[in-house]
Amino acid sequence: MKEYFAHETAVIDEGCTIGRGTKIWHFSHIMKDAVIGENCNIGQNVVVSPQVVLGKNCKIQNNVSVYTGVICEDDVFMGPSMVFTNVINPRSAVNRKSEYLKTYVKKGATFGANCTIVCGITIGKYAFIGAGAVITKDVKAYALVVGNPGRQIGWMSEFGQRLNFDENNIAVCPESGEQYILEKEQVRKL
Repeated sequence: MKEYFAHETAVIDEGCTIGRGTKIWHFSHIMKDAVIGENCNIGQNVVVSPQVVLGKNCKIQNNVSVYTGVICEDDVFMGPSMVFTNVINPRSAVNRKSEYLKTYVKKGATFGANCTIVCGITIGKYAFIGAGAVITKDVKAYALVVGNPGRQIGWMSEFGQRLNFDENNIAVCPESGEQYILEKEQVRKL
């Protein structure tokens, strides 16, 4: 007996692994050998390609494409119509399936609507990618990145709040009260 929900219009290929409590909505396609963790929510018209790995509690909004090579840890949020790529130099007439590059997404990262993630990079834990951004290089943990090409403009807390560091390089999340420290251009929670 399956322990997840799939809308009757969803297509679930043989050979997938789908965790307990996951919900897959209208017109979405989960392809062969995809691995989806527990309690994920896969919105309408989403494609999860072969060998994609999604951790627990990932949320994928409508019209998102998650292509082969993407590996997401737990608690990743993917906003509407964002997309991952898997080949640096695609051509229709050239088969580059053997050249797919891995993209690693660490725990708690957020991707805003319509952003594009160029393959072969790592998105740090709790990074926050703004709507419409085009990300072409690694993103640090807790970094706030916007624009095309993506550029870091600040830091975010685990609650998705902008961090403002004092003269001692300490910031307090206004929502959770948790403290963070900025050292050597890296942020960590205290």
